[in-house]
Amino acid sequence: MLTDSYRHKGLRKKLVDELKHMGISDQRVLDAINAVPRHYFLTSAFLEFAYDNKAFQIGEGQTISHPYTVAIQSQLLSVEPGMKVLEIGTGSGFQTAVLCELGAKVYSIERQKLLHENSKKLLAKMGYKTYLSYGDGYKGLPSFAPFDRVIITCAIPKVPEDLLMQLKPGGILVMPFGEGEVQRMMVVKELPDGTFESELHGEFSFVPMLEKRNSGTFNQ
Repeated sequence: MLTDSYRHKGLRKKLVDELKHMGISDQRVLDAINAVPRHYFLTSAFLEFAYDNKAFQIGEGQTISHPYTVAIQSQLLSVEPGMKVLEIGTGSGFQTAVLCELGAKVYSIERQKLLHENSKKLLAKMGYKTYLSYGDGYKGLPSFAPFDRVIITCAIPKVPEDLLMQLKPGGILVMPFGEGEVQRMMVVKELPDGTFESELHGEFSFVPMLEKRNSGTFNQ
């Protein structure tokens, strides 16, 4: 059973206040994070720390991102209700849930089978209608394109051409750009003439994006 106690809600409010002080100014993003019980996405070993601004292991060599990282990516994405968003790296499903709270129609890909299955079950139990795929994020989901927004939740040294081609005109892609232990958050925007411009934001640390897994099942 999923339990969201008064204590959890109080800790979540405290986390949101911390994110405000760290520079997250989009109230819709803050409200979305306040609405999602982060402790649902962690194992019992981490429950006492669920609302610390820290990343935690979720298995398969992957992590659930810092709440600040989720908040800044969501803010840079500029999601409006009804937008189609492609997420590369479902992971625990926490970022997916935040995007759903922002009103997005989320299509998400995960290459780790166990994480894909766990997030699918949890998000459904929480009442979110998501479109989850097990496969290679580099390829995106061309059969469901175009997308208003694309978000990559793992470090990548180059912008995947396939993902840019799946953006709608005027679309935005947000990704941790670079190799090594530290990356810069990159925002890529498609201009009216079909060209792209990019800008870099603060430093972050993500697990690397992995290639070469064939596309697999797709679940609604």
